[in-house]
Amino acid sequence: MALTDENTDTKNSRKYVLSKRMDRLFLELYSIYKFIARFFREVFVPPYEGKEIIKQCFEIGVKSLPLISLTGFIIGIVFTNQSRVSLAEFGATSWLPALISVAIVRAMGPLVTALIAAGRVGSSIGAELGSMKVTEQIEAMEVSATNPFRFLVVSRVLATTFMVPSLMMYMVLVALLGAYVNVHKNELTSFTTYFVQVFNAITFLDIFSSIIKSFVFGFTIGVVGCYKGYNSSKGTEGVGKAANSSVVTGMFLIFIEELISLQIITALRTM
Repeated sequence: MALTDENTDTKNSRKYVLSKRMDRLFLELYSIYKFIARFFREVFVPPYEGKEIIKQCFEIGVKSLPLISLTGFIIGIVFTNQSRVSLAEFGATSWLPALISVAIVRAMGPLVTALIAAGRVGSSIGAELGSMKVTEQIEAMEVSATNPFRFLVVSRVLATTFMVPSLMMYMVLVALLGAYVNVHKNELTSFTTYFVQVFNAITFLDIFSSIIKSFVFGFTIGVVGCYKGYNSSKGTEGVGKAANSSVVTGMFLIFIEELISLQIITALRTM
């Protein structure tokens, strides 16, 4: 009996290269690599799903404008109120427009827009594709000679990649307008004077780096949402998990990308 137990343990240990968790991690990473590689293969090969891309741009971009507008305006007002107290202690409230523009353009605009998109768009994509997966609609598309990956995944990833930067620029503008309302109310600063100080404080590198970051954030949101939904399983439970993990994973990766981009941009400024 002892020899039999030892043989069983040996056979079970040989099932895994490293360990059960580590093997799953590397298999998941390989699956993600294949998914992204397939996207780059499919995106350049015709026929192109132009109508579906435009539809997804509308769903992702236009339908997000009310939430982005409200959030951006409130951020501008709240950030200005919070900053005024600190600057007033040094008699430097005249620096408010410059401080606001740097903070919003460099960091808050791209990051907050990406987080909103990850919550609204990422969960929607994960749930939609997950529902199609568990109800076998994706398999039905393959039977009808339609490439489901190109129609469902490529179109959504392209839409998020291009719409998140557009939403970011719009949110920056709305946040600056919200800040102007607060500054004008308290310091009676004119519209022209305010925006002259705003644009004098930022550089081309600030604008360019924010746009590039937003492209990366949008691509990340699209890939994560599509991957989680396209590979979901276990029926309706899998749909919920796909939507939830799309948001959590997307936000986690956005924070990591923000940290990495901050180090790169800081290094470029010191050159």
